[in-house]
Amino acid sequence: MASLQTLTKSFSGWVFFCCCCCLPLLLTSPLPPKGAGLASSAHHTCRLSKTNFQQPYIRNRTYTLAKMARVSDKDTDNRLIGQQIYVNVKENNRCYMMKRIVDIVVEDVLLTKVKDQYPYVEEVAQFLKSLTSELRSCKSSGHREHIEKNLEEMKSKMKQLGENGKTKAIGELDLLFDYLENACTDAPKKGGNKKKN
Repeated sequence: MASLQTLTKSFSGWVFFCCCCCLPLLLTSPLPPKGAGLASSAHHTCRLSKTNFQQPYIRNRTYTLAKMARVSDKDTDNRLIGQQIYVNVKENNRCYMMKRIVDIVVEDVLLTKVKDQYPYVEEVAQFLKSLTSELRSCKSSGHREHIEKNLEEMKSKMKQLGENGKTKAIGELDLLFDYLENACTDAPKKGGNKKKN
């Protein structure tokens, strides 16, 4: 009976402590800013694992394909993939931007009749499609007018160059690979930050 009274007194003490001390602390602690959870979850949907880019086989295939196409590229003055694609695009939208560019290159270039002109095209296209599939939940945050404008400029330039536009896009697959890696992983920045004219 004495132990029951001691337990009851202890329990009453804990309840009093929790109500008087802990509850006010919980009620006065600041809440995270509205939408903070959404921003971080959107950030995580625009991320790829570094291991995707550390596969020597596909990296070599991509770089070899780009090198082969560059030999046929008659236009050395224009660039499709470069720092100009990021003009007025916030850093947190760069992965989304690269996802859209990869979609364009895969659909409008790699999966057309050029796949019969170069080796490894289908392998590289499948690899890039798998990455954009992983990024399917990646959305832009904020206004997209600059993103859309830059994408239209790239598509327009590619169309203006005709067949050489497709050759140029294939010749820049190494840049596309590097820019995608830099924008969508937490990897140390390399190719995408170099100024290449």
